[in-house]
Amino acid sequence: MTSNFNSRFSIPLQQSDNAVYACIQKEFERQQEVLELIPSESLPSKAVLEALGSVLNNKYSEGYPGKRYYGGNHVIDQVESIAIERCKQLFGCEYANVQPYSGSPANAAVYLSVLNYGDKFMGMNLAHGGHLTHGHKLNFSGKSYSIVSYGVDKETERLDYDAIKRLALQEKPKIIVSGSSAYPREIDFKAFAEIAQEVGAVSMSDISHIAGLIAGNVHPSPFPFTDIVTSTTHKTLCGPRGAVIMARAQFGEAIDKAVFPGIQGGPHNHQIAAKAVAFGEALRPEFKAFAGQIVKNAKALGTGLMEGGLRLVSGGTDNHLCLVDLTQTPLTGKEAEALLDTVNITVNKNMIPFDPRKPLDPSGIRVGTPTLTGRGFNEEACREVGQLIAKAVFNSQDASLLDRVRAEVKTLTQAHPIYPMLKEENAPI
Repeated sequence: MTSNFNSRFSIPLQQSDNAVYACIQKEFERQQEVLELIPSESLPSKAVLEALGSVLNNKYSEGYPGKRYYGGNHVIDQVESIAIERCKQLFGCEYANVQPYSGSPANAAVYLSVLNYGDKFMGMNLAHGGHLTHGHKLNFSGKSYSIVSYGVDKETERLDYDAIKRLALQEKPKIIVSGSSAYPREIDFKAFAEIAQEVGAVSMSDISHIAGLIAGNVHPSPFPFTDIVTSTTHKTLCGPRGAVIMARAQFGEAIDKAVFPGIQGGPHNHQIAAKAVAFGEALRPEFKAFAGQIVKNAKALGTGLMEGGLRLVSGGTDNHLCLVDLTQTPLTGKEAEALLDTVNITVNKNMIPFDPRKPLDPSGIRVGTPTLTGRGFNEEACREVGQLIAKAVFNSQDASLLDRVRAEVKTLTQAHPIYPMLKEENAPI
């Protein structure tokens, strides 16, 4: 007798694959029990998660709305069109492509649309706060193009726009990329656009980390100055893992071709629907208050860190993250990350500008507040978190003190649970 394979449709995950279900539950418990301070992480809503787990996953739809290579896409066209229009409204852009799977493919598509292999482009040095796709030698961007890197001033640890302009005039790149993954200060996108215009380059901004702050009007926008803008849709935007490309209308056709068929095939329609949901949430008035709280919390976190004796790169923060210099402490970044894990505080090791150490064991850690803010933390709680981090770092050999820090972390996490409604429903998280 043959088994009825279609019976799988009605079997819940816990019964169908208890090994995977158990891992999901363990990860949910881990997230409940730790203070998640990695700046590139946040908490999407239940609605976003529902869209990600929907039947839209089942449909192939290569192409774009109204121009598909498969039949049966009239509903998918509606979903993607909603996402596009909401994105354009949210950021005030003329054009949007919501199909990129993630941030790195989005950046790759932009480069493909405006550059030839070997062309010169200018981006921020990874060690000074840039991203791998901004020209790092081990990344496709550094291997495919001739890279000119800029960084921060050694004294101020901030971007020096005059120095960037001099470098651009000297090197004449075809594209200048602004944006970062570990820069705690506001970015002057208008200044970057003016430099690009002066040297005849395309101006591009990667706002992946600060998109939610821009949408919430607590960080300056790259529009209307910048030609092309890329962003992930998670991080401070609190959507699904994915990306979007926005631009002046004149770049739209080339970008569309670069995304499909240039580097991608069928779009992930469930992901696009979740992006649409996140854009809709970010258009609501309450999102502005949330974005503002992320920044307030980051400043308070920085205050707590400094009160505990730690030095912040550039002396503070204007956005969602702090970059902590550990060179005057007993620990390296790698050691601090491991130590803080033991007291249920999750951070990531990170290079600091002009770091004398190597990337896998650098001199700093990077911390941020999107997830804490999503859990309902206020400035007072975030200041306390900063103080707890400093206590642990300066007392890494004191087991009793680390026990006390761990207990204080537990008090904070229990007071601010994540997804309590899902836990009550006993659903797989």
